[in-house]
Amino acid sequence: MSSGPVPAAASRGQRWRDRWAQGRWSNGTLVYGSSGLVLLFALLLLGDFAWSLKERAVTPVAQVLLKQMQASDLFIALVVGSVPAGLGLLLGPIVAVRSDRHRGRWGRRIPYLFLPTPFIVVSLVGMAFTPELGAALHSVLGGASPGERVCALIVFSLMWSLFEVASVTANAVFGGLINDVVPPTLVGRFYGLFRATSLLAGMAFTFHLMGRAEQHFAAIFIGIALIYGLGFALMCWRVREGEYPPVEDAPAAHDAPAAGGALGRYLRECFTQPYYLWLFLAMTLGLVAGNPVNSFGVFYAKHVGLGLDGYGKYLALTYAISLALALPVGWLADRWHPLRVGLVAITAYGLAMLAAGTLVREGGQFALAFVLHGVLSGIYLTGTAALGQYLFPRTRFAQFQSAMSLMAALGYMVVPPLMGAWLDATGNEYRHTFIASGALALAAALAFVMVHRHFQRLGGAGGYRAPE
Repeated sequence: MSSGPVPAAASRGQRWRDRWAQGRWSNGTLVYGSSGLVLLFALLLLGDFAWSLKERAVTPVAQVLLKQMQASDLFIALVVGSVPAGLGLLLGPIVAVRSDRHRGRWGRRIPYLFLPTPFIVVSLVGMAFTPELGAALHSVLGGASPGERVCALIVFSLMWSLFEVASVTANAVFGGLINDVVPPTLVGRFYGLFRATSLLAGMAFTFHLMGRAEQHFAAIFIGIALIYGLGFALMCWRVREGEYPPVEDAPAAHDAPAAGGALGRYLRECFTQPYYLWLFLAMTLGLVAGNPVNSFGVFYAKHVGLGLDGYGKYLALTYAISLALALPVGWLADRWHPLRVGLVAITAYGLAMLAAGTLVREGGQFALAFVLHGVLSGIYLTGTAALGQYLFPRTRFAQFQSAMSLMAALGYMVVPPLMGAWLDATGNEYRHTFIASGALALAAALAFVMVHRHFQRLGGAGGYRAPE
């Protein structure tokens, strides 16, 4: 019997083991030994834990606080959903392009990650003292005050806007840092760990603190501020970026009218190729698909009698299941490609959510559908986390990532207020959130089919080259 060729999967696994034994991993000019790689991952995951706790915990606590101040679903959707999206639409591309072109002592990503950190901390502390600051504003305005409740809403909105400006700045380049320092052959596995860390942060919050958000929102905001400030600062201090090639010259000043200046160049490079347009659309729809359920799930849980504590426990359960799946899904993304994993996952999610919107009527059914929502959307998010690293041009990764984020910002601006207005108009018929999420997910699946067709023409998994 002839032995035949070594299977591709086995050869890949052997190469991975050989690299680990020899301690050789690289990304550009950065070369890591095994211990250096472990330290890099530890620092990035520490920053990710702080970032994820901010992302996962602040929004639901803000929603609870706004409900306590008798804000409508539409107001909550506008302030918590559309305002951040609008800021991302304006700031994200600017920060991303500047970061791609920045060359400095601390690298091109670290300055844009560190500088917003104090503003995030200050804004979180300000939100913690919203009632007190609202009362103070009401007292200062005297007879001109619109009322203490409205003053509190004004204070919260201002603090939230500051929080989101700083968050958008950091979020625009965090993925770029990972792209620049993590060895490309490990990016899928890293994002599996990244996702696991994010889920641990979510579990820690939802299981232990979500049920106490109404009474202890101030302590929660302050605790998140401390963890984020210390964790992100340490990551920025210790992670080192490599050397980057010189920045290619921008169009000359006298060419600006014809070229459309920096904005025209950005739009031409990112939005003139059908392949990238389909990719941006697919990724955007995939990201916003879960938004209707995520935005109003906490109110749905209270509507069917689960309460905040029950909502937090079931959310923690979804995180626990997703945590168990994070590393296998990350491995599958490296092995099978994030594009294929994403297509299968988003299709399954869409079908499940449409069924949930049709069948869910009471608390137990909601709990099952909600867990299914979290697990399937988690598989999609983990499986496609490295999609940009696989498909965007590496030299302008943050620029193309920002273009995708710009599209996503439009989605986030539109979906939450439309959903909130629909819920207000239908007497808070929250099962419609499942139907909306399912429809968006199946639209994403169709877009991913188009992306896959282009992907195959560009070389497929074995020989893909990103169009420049």
